[in-house]
Amino acid sequence: MNSITINAVVREGKLRKIRESGMVPGVIYGDKKRPVNISVNMNDVLRIIKDFRNSVITLKTPSSEEQVVLKNVSRNVVTDKIIHVDFLRIAMDRKIDVKVPIKFIGEPYGVKTQGGVVEFDMREFNVRCLPSEIPHEIPVDISLLKIGDSIRIKDLKFDKFEIRENPENLIVSVISAKEEVVAPVQAAAAGAEPEVIEKGKKAEGEVADDAVAPKDADKKESPKKEEKK
Repeated sequence: MNSITINAVVREGKLRKIRESGMVPGVIYGDKKRPVNISVNMNDVLRIIKDFRNSVITLKTPSSEEQVVLKNVSRNVVTDKIIHVDFLRIAMDRKIDVKVPIKFIGEPYGVKTQGGVVEFDMREFNVRCLPSEIPHEIPVDISLLKIGDSIRIKDLKFDKFEIRENPENLIVSVISAKEEVVAPVQAAAAGAEPEVIEKGKKAEGEVADDAVAPKDADKKESPKKEEKK
């Protein structure tokens, strides 16, 4: 189990000044306790994201020490700079839900030998497990896939954690190159309107003491909303 210890301070002052000082506003919540607004060093946050994203974090403040995991990271939608982080309190003997990235292994036979194209429908899984058993990544071997083959959630089995997704969800598939070209052409011929996909909700960037804990997702915040703070 990977772990890291970082220091935090109880948040005081305006968010803009906190960020200008090299700190990141954040919140600790969960475990039926009152949320606590904090600030943490930007370098510590970057280190967690790079090497300890799904690790147990010991978060120390002048008056407390808590076991947490990084739950959400909010970024400026224009600059991509981190503007807020959320930490979830944990108990080592209770399972939690976390997002874990997928690591695809190998080059599909259908791509290497048959001239097919690989389509990735998922890049991460929602996983439930004990904090000490959170995987850094989940390997999925795609080397044997031929054209027409696919892998779904129900095809994967793991002992130490549970994937909390619809068993029928498609993870990856290999299709012929013709299929990839024909589908957009047919849609255009039928006069289909392009689909606009929302990339993410705006983050609040500030959590009041009595706020409800946010949902699991990296969130983006518009520059305008940040200025208001």
